[in-house]
Amino acid sequence: MTSSAEAAGTSSGPRIILEQPQVEDGMDPAAKKLAVNGNTPDPYGIRGVNGKDKNSKQVATNVTAQVHHVSRAKRGQVMGTRGGFRGCTVWFTGLSGAGKTTVSFALEEYLCHHGIPAYSLDGDNMRTGLNKNLSFTKEDREENIRRVSEVAKLFADGGVVCLSSFISPYAQDRQEARKLHEEVGLPFFEVFVDTPLDVCEGRDVKGLYKKARAGLIKGFTGIDQKYEVPEKPEVTLFTNKSTVQECCQQLVKYLQSRGVVPESAVETVKELLVPADCREAARKEAESLDTLNITKLDTQWVQVLSEGWATPMTGFMREREFLQCQHFNCLLDGGVINQSVPIVLPVQTEDKERLEKQEAFALVYEGRRIAILRTPEFYAHHKEERCCRQWGTSHPDHPYIKMVMESGDWLVGGDLEVLERFRWNDGLDEYRLTPNELRKKFRDLGADAVFAFQLRNPVHNGHALLMNDTKRRLKERGYSKPVLLLHPLGGWTKDDDVPLDTRMKQHHAILEEGVLDPDSTVLAIFPSPMMYAGPTEVQWHAKARMATGANFYIVGRDPAGMPHPDKTRDLYDHSHGRRVLTMAPGLTQLEIIPFRVAAYNKKKSAMDFFDPEKKDDFLFISGTKMRALARAGEDPPDGFMAPTAWKILCEFYQSLSKK
Repeated sequence: MTSSAEAAGTSSGPRIILEQPQVEDGMDPAAKKLAVNGNTPDPYGIRGVNGKDKNSKQVATNVTAQVHHVSRAKRGQVMGTRGGFRGCTVWFTGLSGAGKTTVSFALEEYLCHHGIPAYSLDGDNMRTGLNKNLSFTKEDREENIRRVSEVAKLFADGGVVCLSSFISPYAQDRQEARKLHEEVGLPFFEVFVDTPLDVCEGRDVKGLYKKARAGLIKGFTGIDQKYEVPEKPEVTLFTNKSTVQECCQQLVKYLQSRGVVPESAVETVKELLVPADCREAARKEAESLDTLNITKLDTQWVQVLSEGWATPMTGFMREREFLQCQHFNCLLDGGVINQSVPIVLPVQTEDKERLEKQEAFALVYEGRRIAILRTPEFYAHHKEERCCRQWGTSHPDHPYIKMVMESGDWLVGGDLEVLERFRWNDGLDEYRLTPNELRKKFRDLGADAVFAFQLRNPVHNGHALLMNDTKRRLKERGYSKPVLLLHPLGGWTKDDDVPLDTRMKQHHAILEEGVLDPDSTVLAIFPSPMMYAGPTEVQWHAKARMATGANFYIVGRDPAGMPHPDKTRDLYDHSHGRRVLTMAPGLTQLEIIPFRVAAYNKKKSAMDFFDPEKKDDFLFISGTKMRALARAGEDPPDGFMAPTAWKILCEFYQSLSKK
């Protein structure tokens, strides 16, 4: 078929006949109205505003707008990973140097990292390409904005969040840009970056104000040309009072309120703790409800949910969420959110029959009501299938699988309201920082990058080498204050693992000896139980750290792995956890830093990254060898572990021998 552009020419040339547009489900209201009235949307700006805009005079003849076969609803299904049509234009306006492009680029990065397609149109970039034939006269400025408006509309119609950063000093031009979008049912949001002239002039990143003051640039907005302040912008930003990140989050929250950004893409932590002013009433209600006694393992999962580590979950999984988790390793309602392990509450048949008609009941641990579970949904606990999908085996000697098989035949999901903050009173509660508390800690430290390291074992100098090398590489990339989140797992672990209190003492010794920099390291406890589910579980470990605001995650060798229960081999390939993390959906906020193999360099008397070409220089000290040395009270080679940290391990293993 001949295109409309090819058909343009003399009146005797070929003519394209446009069929009556179809009204589709999912078509935007304004576009549907146009279709019903026998008119067609004008996504390409062929007709201009009202078909006769003064700056868009129709020159080509025999041109007819074509209606797409692909609806916006269909585009929304395939654009990005969040689902739904999100096309719109966010129009940043303000003086030169106000911070328009800086905030726009930050928002673009944020949206793309969260699976929402976005693109920034910058004034300078447009004037070096599409608009390079335009000057800065009033007429050319109007034409510049008209062209940009048309381009922005095309991006928005394609399902992209278009971020347009232009001084756009004239209110009429901005109004025409808005009208252009609204006529075809596309959202348009004006953002006024309200930065005072003296602040902009003080920044003068491009040196333009200096030239304008010297008379070298004529017609410079704010100096000798007026800027018309927006009367009713959707959002006003004050970059002289707020950080770029704060401005970005202000915009994200606004876009969420307008349905552009789903709740799951907003960097807020969904805590399930009852607010302090409602706590007394909630306790009284809990006292009046029927109860369900739960285990320590279940209680640890209640803590994980209550503090927001599993954001955006609102409680124990209902069957729909459980099926999504089991079959896709993700939650799919509201976008693709990685959730590779099920967070479920098993119940016995007699409890199910007793509680299934209740609208709410209280969860009890060790005689104390700790939470209310509302609108419960009971469903069958297919244990063997669950285990095979999560662990790749249902071997009864796997320690966590054993607990699953011994648990109830039913699962119950529902919304949780947790009555108070968890305290285990073991001397370590000060390290059990919630995601929100960690975010504040990182802000107070001035961190511009946070890299997390998950561990359930003592730290040796090989681990420290990897963490310090990561910090060095982040600084080389331009980060000024990268901060390490040293985050040992603090929930249930198998009996032969080093217990949490010993590990925390050992980690403290590492920091005290300066093996890791205490001024740029935050030591905290991750409350999750350990499942030993290999590549499936390592996704959970990474996803949970996203709640803290971490943007880099170090993955080690055989993360979340263990020997096969039959003791013939490792249960998982040691490289699969690292490889799966780099491909896992719903983790786009994190950059995965793969583990580099470290071993003891005999020539350097220190841990070093392994060089296959000099393999004879290296000694691999296995966990089994390390434990044997510690039990015997013998020292490892110098440089393997900080001496005081090694002493703590020796004392622990020797105490086991005495028992």
